Amino acid sequence: RISISCLLPASWHFSISPVGCPRILNTTLRQIVVIGILAAAVSLLYYSLVVIRNKYGRAYRDKRFHRYLARVTDTEATDTNNPNLNYGIVVDCGSSGSRIFVYCWPRHNGNPHDLLDIKQMRDKNRKPVVMKIKPGISEFASSPEKVSDYISPLLSFAAEHVPRAKHKETPLYILCTAGMRILPESQQKAILEDLLTDIPVHFDFLFSDSHAEVISGKQEGVYAWIGINFVLGRFEHTDDEDEAIVEVHVPGSENKEAIFRKRTVGILDMGGVSTQIAYEVPKTVSFASSQQEEVAKNLLAEFNLGCDAHQTEHVYRVYVATFLGFGGNAARQRYEDSLFTTTVLKNRLLGKQTGMTSDSPYLDPCLPLDAQDEIQQNGQIMYLRGTGDFNLCHEIIQPFMNKTNETQTSLNGVYQPAVHFQNSEFYGFSEFYYCTEDVLRMGGDYNAAKFTKAAKDYCATKWSVLREHFDRGLYASHADFHRLKYQCFKSAWMYEVFHSGFSFPVSYSNLKTALQVYDKEVQWTLGAILYRTRFLPLRDIQQENFRGSHSHWRSFSFVYNHYLFFVCFLIVLLSILLYLLRLRRIHRRMLRNSSSTSLWIEEGLPPQKIAGPL
Repeated sequence: RISISCLLPASWHFSISPVGCPRILNTTLRQIVVIGILAAAVSLLYYSLVVIRNKYGRAYRDKRFHRYLARVTDTEATDTNNPNLNYGIVVDCGSSGSRIFVYCWPRHNGNPHDLLDIKQMRDKNRKPVVMKIKPGISEFASSPEKVSDYISPLLSFAAEHVPRAKHKETPLYILCTAGMRILPESQQKAILEDLLTDIPVHFDFLFSDSHAEVISGKQEGVYAWIGINFVLGRFEHTDDEDEAIVEVHVPGSENKEAIFRKRTVGILDMGGVSTQIAYEVPKTVSFASSQQEEVAKNLLAEFNLGCDAHQTEHVYRVYVATFLGFGGNAARQRYEDSLFTTTVLKNRLLGKQTGMTSDSPYLDPCLPLDAQDEIQQNGQIMYLRGTGDFNLCHEIIQPFMNKTNETQTSLNGVYQPAVHFQNSEFYGFSEFYYCTEDVLRMGGDYNAAKFTKAAKDYCATKWSVLREHFDRGLYASHADFHRLKYQCFKSAWMYEVFHSGFSFPVSYSNLKTALQVYDKEVQWTLGAILYRTRFLPLRDIQQENFRGSHSHWRSFSFVYNHYLFFVCFLIVLLSILLYLLRLRRIHRRMLRNSSSTSLWIEEGLPPQKIAGPL
């Protein structure tokens, strides 16, 4: 039995009983009610699943595959007609020349936890907007008034690619590195003053006094570290259990609980003259002495990449150290100078002529077997012939690491905080890549045992065979005779720097040697623009804060209003159905009463009165 009472829109009571209704009507009504309820439940369930999937599933997939899709989208031409696209310019003033890089990024998404999505601008031919000129800016030390004319072609090049309407809001940064560092401060100041005076006259870019400076090696290392980790997506937040995470004690919040976030990568970069290492130090460091603590202050950089200085989730503590003279070419020069000095001294003491004639060359274990070389110093020539002994080579060059007995030190006895080898990852660039890939053809994941075996085999191969392999094109396209001749030495040098200098165990398996990341060369200028524009999202967030909060409420109420709509729809549908059934019952009563009256009239009897209440 179904019994329903309703006060609105009119006061009525309605009851349906299986006895009083035909069987067909009861079945139909039951089916309608059951089907209606089931349809409503299924609809609500389906709608909930669709909303949740669209809201969370797509965001998760986008975040998970963002960096892989970026490999494709980053190569597309920049849409300069997009009014929501912002631009930034960085000029890298190096020792041998200056390069300009133009970057772009869409409007910030309003989430203070996310960084700007900065990419390198690409022209209509989908080529990176980059231009280089020579010589280096330091060549104008004696004529600083010519610097603005020297750099003008770079800025004109950028002005042609950045939309004219965006010039006034496009920040321009001119950052000078190694070449300018060696100049006296007065000459540095004169060059920068000329730039700050003349550039605003000819160009409308956003260019203030702090936008032109000579950066330190530490800053350059930090920018390189930021650029690599940004491209790898290590600053993004993740709930993916497959992602490697680390426990971080945020600087300045020792009393607070540690946070967990994505593990960043460290970088190793060995050039021709210097070697640099940079990596995050997630936990609070300790020092063996007060002197070591004082040195560490110049090697540890603490910075916030977030747009809100009060938020600590993007606060990083990074160790950066640069070692002059530890690059591949500089190391070979140091090695040859030592060979020449010690050999000449021994010859004087023992009365020999080792290395002084081609008939009695010095046997160098760091040259391939039977390879010949010469060292020229002070008008004298020392002749070398290789023996290709890799083990002896890296034993001989080990003292060049200048290690000390003090704990937590690396090359030259410089302080180095402990690396968590079980939960860390490093990328090796420049010579780390060339040593493993150009000749040995094993770039990528580094394995010490396989590398040493390949290096031993190479060193022990006769020079004539190596040249034959070179002529047959078995090595990398950019490998030359210089690479072939000094590959044995540089392999041993890279091995010693990594394992003896920086104290990485031979079993360490999380080093990747690379020339590019996601098929593109990552410059430190990317890290510079990311760091220097980190507060820009705050402007967009403040502008969108009110609208964003209401947008969130709209999306929130949208879902629940639809639930309410379906419930109200069912109630209205059932009310109409029951109201129609009530009208039908009233109609039947009226028919029954009218038929009863007609019957009494036909029999000639007065209509029967219904007894009222007593």
